[in-house]
Amino acid sequence: MKIIEEEYDLAIIGAGPGGYHSAIRAAQYGAKVALIEKDKLGGTCLNRGCIPTKALLASAHFIEKIQKAEEFGVEIKGFSSNFSKVVERKDKIVNELGTGIANLQKAWKNDVYIGFGKILRGNAQEGFKVLIQGENNEELIHAKRVIIATGSTPALIPNFNVDHKRILTSDDILDSNFKTIPKRLLIIGAGVIGCEFADIFTTFGSKVTLLEYLPSPIATEEPIIIKQLQKKFDSKGIKIITSQNVLSVENTGSSVKALTCSASVPTEEIELAEKFSFEADLCLISIGRNKVSKNLGLEELGIETRRGAIEVDPGTLETVVNGIYAIGDVTGGIMLAHVASYEGDIAVANALRSLGVIKNHSRRTNYRVVPSTIFTSPNIGSVGLKRNQARELGIDVLVGQFPYESLGKAKCMGEEGLLILLADKHTLQIVGASCIGEGASELIAEVALAMQHGLSIEDITHTIHSHPTLSEMVLEAAEAVKGRAIHKKGHPIAPRLRDILMEQLPLGVEYGTE
Repeated sequence: MKIIEEEYDLAIIGAGPGGYHSAIRAAQYGAKVALIEKDKLGGTCLNRGCIPTKALLASAHFIEKIQKAEEFGVEIKGFSSNFSKVVERKDKIVNELGTGIANLQKAWKNDVYIGFGKILRGNAQEGFKVLIQGENNEELIHAKRVIIATGSTPALIPNFNVDHKRILTSDDILDSNFKTIPKRLLIIGAGVIGCEFADIFTTFGSKVTLLEYLPSPIATEEPIIIKQLQKKFDSKGIKIITSQNVLSVENTGSSVKALTCSASVPTEEIELAEKFSFEADLCLISIGRNKVSKNLGLEELGIETRRGAIEVDPGTLETVVNGIYAIGDVTGGIMLAHVASYEGDIAVANALRSLGVIKNHSRRTNYRVVPSTIFTSPNIGSVGLKRNQARELGIDVLVGQFPYESLGKAKCMGEEGLLILLADKHTLQIVGASCIGEGASELIAEVALAMQHGLSIEDITHTIHSHPTLSEMVLEAAEAVKGRAIHKKGHPIAPRLRDILMEQLPLGVEYGTE
């Protein structure tokens, strides 16, 4: 074992979007940092998640544009896709971004160790010993503070018999060696991951069937958004079969067979229940993700986990052991890359403050405004509350809804969809938004910024938006909250109600519901 005599202010275990971001942030504060990664810099997000799927989606969306070319007066006589080259492009993007992260760490003089990190012992007063187990060697370093950012991996169920040949995880399907489009693809799980892959492979020619345990795909979204996505999926030939309890998945040698029953059947009655069979060439399992928290030395240190998730103070992100923090997927919180990066900022600030490296008040998390996106075609973006959540919280909301088809720029682009804004009925403060359509994630970003700073609907309507742009969707939806969207047909407004509108007072009336 090689013992590194140099002492670090901070050791970070895991170099995904939480870990590598934290390392750079800590270096910006002047800290000496060790970044430990067992595989590749960038973690799941860069190597087996966000980035490779978006590279595949970019190619798939390009095909969609070609398929619609005639609508725009462009005649294309025959074209074909080459999935091997699509994969090569994806890998090139991933490699370039990985090199970029490595160069950034070098520029900030952070030491990068490739190996599995494990905390052996220590405390906040004396610091911590961290063992790094590489492929051919072991190294031991000393760090005053530690941040765990080990992320997550695809969840597996024994009955699904994942063999990485015909029964695959998202890691398998994004591997560089996966270069053949299956004629039939069965996807178990119609959440974010399942829907994105369904969109990709349908566009490349697969016949896709999605099996979902819940009564709805992407069940956390607004019902009208889900309806819009289902309508688009129907037009593409994607089958979504909900309320299905998948009992088993079997590789027959030449195909994959899944056996299901209704999700409403009680466990003790499954054996006698009616069964349904589904067959495909390949099966993708996308039922969620497991936290990577084993063999980190947590048990020996007294750090508790619950279903694999490391328990932390929800505000400071510190574990029960002073000086050790955890961020990102491994904590079991909101499992999004940008949340992990945000949490990295919180943990770094608190860790370095405790060392006296920086002087400020301790920072605490605030998850009130967390945008999220589903990169199907069309995109889905949301932030803040949905209508059912607002009801559960007892918040009366006004709803503004505006369709893409009524916006000049979207009409020119041939895009469809809608944007929904929610505002507190009494203050007109924005409390949430949902969008489906081209650029949904970018439109939601404006709403997220407004929510972060406590802005009202009128703060948006009094802001000049460039024309013609998709950003006008936000303006028109904000106007629709008070029933005065310029380019949307509505019901005649009574004289007294018109007076109230002109006075710019809250109405107590819900607009734009479906």
